[in-house]
Amino acid sequence: MVRVTIGAPRRQKKNRYFKQAKGFWGGRSRLWRTVRETLLRAWAFSTRDRRTKKRTFRRLWVLRINAATRMRGMNYSTFIDGLKKANIDLDRKQLSELAIHDPKAFDALVSEARGARK
Repeated sequence: MVRVTIGAPRRQKKNRYFKQAKGFWGGRSRLWRTVRETLLRAWAFSTRDRRTKKRTFRRLWVLRINAATRMRGMNYSTFIDGLKKANIDLDRKQLSELAIHDPKAFDALVSEARGARK
């Protein structure tokens, strides 16, 4: 009886894993068992952080809009409320970009929001 190894497929699988673990420190990029454990953990973190990234960016945009509206004598919540009442549909990403790159357009939005709240 001849012992059957799964030679080529196993090596290909290992090579795929080692390629993904490239740049990891020490045995985490060189030892098969450690590479597997490390990659499983890395994949779990990447899945978690893809969701977290969306939250983090929204927080950043809200922070920027709040800072820009406070400089113009208004706060974030009244500004957003005014935009809703004025039927201006811009998302927070667009608003934060306007606040940074086009202050005149943002001033116009603030005045629109002020007018709609009264």
